[in-house]
Amino acid sequence: MTGPVAPIHAMSVDVEDYFQVSALAPYIPTSTWDEHPLRIEANVRRLLEIFAEGGAKATFFWLGWAAERLPTLLREVVAAGHEIASHGYSHVRVHAQTAGQFREDIRRTKSILEDLSGCAVSGYRAASFSIDERNLWALDELAEAGYLYSSSINPVSHDHYGMRSAPRFAFRLDGKRIPEIPVSSIELGSWRWPCGGGGFFRLFPYWWTRYALNRVANVDRQPCVFYFHPWEIDPDQPRVAGLDARTRFRHYVNLSRFEPKLRQLLRDFRWASMQEVFAAVIDGESLGGDVVQVAGMAH
Repeated sequence: MTGPVAPIHAMSVDVEDYFQVSALAPYIPTSTWDEHPLRIEANVRRLLEIFAEGGAKATFFWLGWAAERLPTLLREVVAAGHEIASHGYSHVRVHAQTAGQFREDIRRTKSILEDLSGCAVSGYRAASFSIDERNLWALDELAEAGYLYSSSINPVSHDHYGMRSAPRFAFRLDGKRIPEIPVSSIELGSWRWPCGGGGFFRLFPYWWTRYALNRVANVDRQPCVFYFHPWEIDPDQPRVAGLDARTRFRHYVNLSRFEPKLRQLLRDFRWASMQEVFAAVIDGESLGGDVVQVAGMAH
């Protein structure tokens, strides 16, 4: 007699190189990006091997800038059965753009990714989860541009991003046409803790992530959303000079431990793309909760 089938969770990769991280923008201007050797190619190919070995599929949120320079790699990701989605053209935070600039950025990037990959692009993730109370108009622009879902609101408190008032699971704001699918977090008492990847996955011990994701799956009865970047499996990446202590710690902490922890994560949970895990949400058939109105949100 077989036991219950483990739930499937959503794995995602934000395809940007180490020098394109928002926290490094004060040190590495966008105008100098072409002066840095790209490490995305080797890192993404390594990830394709790791995912294949772990039986996992993922959504790769690509920068349009990277896709233009690595079109063969983009097609390799598609050929391996993964979803292609948009991370904007050059990792500019949404609240640093006007509505017109954002409109041009998301349409340009979608066109680049679709032309180069031969696949329709349905998903979008903002640089540094930069959709929040200040710019919910961005969800309307995404819908108008033909996107079907966003994963751009992080429902936690953080000094660089976050919208603590947002729901923790897939939702659609009242009056908005596309759903928002946040990365995972858990609530313990009055505290909301991130558990969906990134720097927190490197910082915290692995048992914390396993516990938290199991709690989301078994207590909240919701699929998890996990994310990370290709540079996080690259402990040999160049060290950027002149970083302040906080930025240096956050970027480089435990890079050498990331790949073994990722492999364990793939063994402990079942993973598929955002589009597969949230097909019913994207199609408008179901949500983790109802259409919501959140106090303090300017629509």
